[in-house]
Amino acid sequence: MPQYSYEAIGNQNKVVRGIAEAERPEDVVTLLRETGLYAYSVRPHKPVTLFRISKRRSVRTADLVVLTRQFATLLDAGIPVTESLSILARQTSNNSISTALTRITSEVRGGSSLADAFSKHPGIFDNLFVSMLQAGEMGGNLIQTMSRLSEHLEKEKKLRDNIKSAANYPKVVGAFAAVMFVVMMVFMVPSFKGFATEGTEIPAITLFIYSVSDSMRDWWYIWIAAIFLIVFLAMAFFQSRVGNEMWEKRKLRLPLFGSLLSKTVISRFVRTLSTLLRGGVPIVRALETSGPTSGSSLVANAVEAAAREIEVGRTISKPLAASGLFPPMVIEMISIGEETGNLPDMLDKISEFYDEEVETESKRLGTTMEPLLLILVGGIVGVMLIALYLPMFSSVLSYS
Repeated sequence: MPQYSYEAIGNQNKVVRGIAEAERPEDVVTLLRETGLYAYSVRPHKPVTLFRISKRRSVRTADLVVLTRQFATLLDAGIPVTESLSILARQTSNNSISTALTRITSEVRGGSSLADAFSKHPGIFDNLFVSMLQAGEMGGNLIQTMSRLSEHLEKEKKLRDNIKSAANYPKVVGAFAAVMFVVMMVFMVPSFKGFATEGTEIPAITLFIYSVSDSMRDWWYIWIAAIFLIVFLAMAFFQSRVGNEMWEKRKLRLPLFGSLLSKTVISRFVRTLSTLLRGGVPIVRALETSGPTSGSSLVANAVEAAAREIEVGRTISKPLAASGLFPPMVIEMISIGEETGNLPDMLDKISEFYDEEVETESKRLGTTMEPLLLILVGGIVGVMLIALYLPMFSSVLSYS
């Protein structure tokens, strides 16, 4: 039986983590609820080793956008579900999706529901996708549900593109600076070192640069091994429970990037919740699904608390406000949406506002980072050049 790692909320809002065996992720949620735990994250269990590197998803958001749009179009044309899935499996260029759709088609023909068949491929189709399928099947509006899901995925892709555009410039400049540093240390510093005459007093900073250069040239394999070791240890730490919790608590408050990450998390959560509610998913199930998709375990915890409040007849806005993660404007608009009965409309307005904020913030961040990084790189190069020229200046002055 498959194993699933879960994170749940217990008594006094205590986070509980563990591993459970079940046929489907939904069964894990049910089992935990029977014991008084409310799961906000359930995923296939993968044994963690010290040097395990997380695998990238082999399916891009753009692939899923095309898939959902084409699926809705085929269904709208009157083509049966199984035939539509078979057509999509043959024409998609992504091997992972093609293999999954082939298996799903076989399972649906064997009597399985769409949601159950898709849920067996969590590495491709997440809880949001499965929940929307289930709601579409139960409500008899699968075409409209797939159209809404494709629109949601298109917005999610745009949001991710904005985040990537903000991070691209620092990555490029950082890579360039690293290459330039290695070239200077390996090739340029030895040349300058030969210009220093005997008896010349060499400053401490210059001696330090000479030592680093000699070490990189003589012991280059140790440097490479040390870099790989540091990277692996850092990845293992942040994949651990302690490291992950530390990162989650601090990432939304990072200088420069914290505001962008916070707005991204809020936008993703409210848009997912709106999509699920418009698709006919019950509000408690919608909250349980939308929380983990936000990208922040802190938000997921707050949303899970809101789901529990709903179950006892209370409002969503109060536990979200108590978390301190959501701005007053968001809380106020959610509260108004609850009171007036048009929560999905309010959530859409919040999402549109924060999508624009993320786009503006990413551009502003790029504009801010550009001069800062140039100054930083220029400063490092300038200090190194001055340190390398100092012995030459001392030699000239001593001769004169």
